[in-house]
Amino acid sequence: MKTTQFMNERLPAVALGCLSMHPFYAEPPSEAESIAVIHRARELGVTMLDTSDVYADGENESLIGRAIKGVRDRYFLASKFGSFTNAQGKIVLNGRPEYVRQACEASLRRLGTEVLDLYYLHRVDPAVPIEDTVGAMGDLVAAGKVRYLGLSEVSTSTLRRAHGVHPIAALQTEYSLWTRDVEKEILGVCEALGVCFVAYAVLGRGFLTGGISSFNDLGADDRRRTLPRFQPDNLEANLRLVRELKTMAEQLNSTPAQVATSWVIERGGRKIALVGTARLKRIEENAAAGTLALPPEMMDRLDVLFDPGAIAGARYTPGQMERIQTSCPDSAKMRGTDA
Repeated sequence: MKTTQFMNERLPAVALGCLSMHPFYAEPPSEAESIAVIHRARELGVTMLDTSDVYADGENESLIGRAIKGVRDRYFLASKFGSFTNAQGKIVLNGRPEYVRQACEASLRRLGTEVLDLYYLHRVDPAVPIEDTVGAMGDLVAAGKVRYLGLSEVSTSTLRRAHGVHPIAALQTEYSLWTRDVEKEILGVCEALGVCFVAYAVLGRGFLTGGISSFNDLGADDRRRTLPRFQPDNLEANLRLVRELKTMAEQLNSTPAQVATSWVIERGGRKIALVGTARLKRIEENAAAGTLALPPEMMDRLDVLFDPGAIAGARYTPGQMERIQTSCPDSAKMRGTDA
């Protein structure tokens, strides 16, 4: 398993995202299988678990707490706060200092632990200066509730401001063959500041696995049905790229998912590829991606094939994009109540 430098320690370059252990895209497996996946991940060297208090309204954290009971010290545990769904079904952002400790205490209870290894601000609250939010997060470190701080989907200016208040250990942002915005500036700033970059959605929400061949493959309640890249016309254009990805994977006797994950890791710098799954057969595949080395010529081919201009459709709807600083750096344009 490849590793990456994370502050003063090294972590496996592949981490387990736990979002899909509850309804979000496809129907989730049983709790028993989800827990089995968490245990098998550890056996395979995938010891970093990633969750959030917004996933299934906190139940995702509770499930992880049940899974790691008695073996907590064998995992590197990361969670997030600051974004939740209100009674009207709208996304609300809260980065107020008084809320920071409240949210952390609730996560600690659900996870059954006294300390989080990594605690992220999930989305920036435009109504609160980032210095105030991160200052309160730093108090959690001083109190021994959190070991390291992280941010998610922020601009370089916000990252620098936050880092000036308290060292930021990790930045989590979407990055994959078909979402490469961070290459313009974010990755370079992370490297300059010594911030580990944690890439989520490295499989393009399942698209880069090659398992989706039409819009009808998505269930009626699958949230990907609302995303621009999965709309029929865009989907067909993007499928042409995935067919070539499959061909490359066959040349290495690997899978498209493994090639896509390895590509993210091998792009250089301090990186962790966050790969979500709730299936036992997939955790084996994902862990193996951490040992796959792509030939330089294949890296180059993938860079050209998945040039950002070749991707059909935006990654999110306009309302969702407004909450992401990496796509909309002017935080004044962000909204806290868009669905």
